[in-house]
Amino acid sequence: MAILIDSNILVAYTNRRDVRHPAARQLIDQIASKRPIVVMPVLVEVFYFAVLHAGYLPAVDMFALVLASFDIETLTHDDMLRMQHIMRHYKDAQFDFADAAIMAVSERLGIARIATFDRRDFTVYRPVHVTHYELLP
Repeated sequence: MAILIDSNILVAYTNRRDVRHPAARQLIDQIASKRPIVVMPVLVEVFYFAVLHAGYLPAVDMFALVLASFDIETLTHDDMLRMQHIMRHYKDAQFDFADAAIMAVSERLGIARIATFDRRDFTVYRPVHVTHYELLP
């Protein structure tokens, strides 16, 4: 079963100083053989944070790790229209761009499993293809 990966999992996985690093590492180790999916906005967000907190070359190393270990899903025009609808409908929740991208892509691909430490956004949102997301860990 396919799994979408949120930014916070990858940030914690690549940063040994993050208090959530052990949980992220354990999760990634468990699901790596399933070729988890990273949506492009998540990759951009993680690269930005890696440069900011670790430096450019460690960010490039993280990029290489993601390319080797995960499938990358680009956004379609319809995904972006769906994201806009989601962000407007849930305006009070103020979902960030990457989370809205995960939501839209999950609907397009029929994916119910999301690896995230962000319980709020993914429990507030009601996807159209399932009653709720299965959140990992």
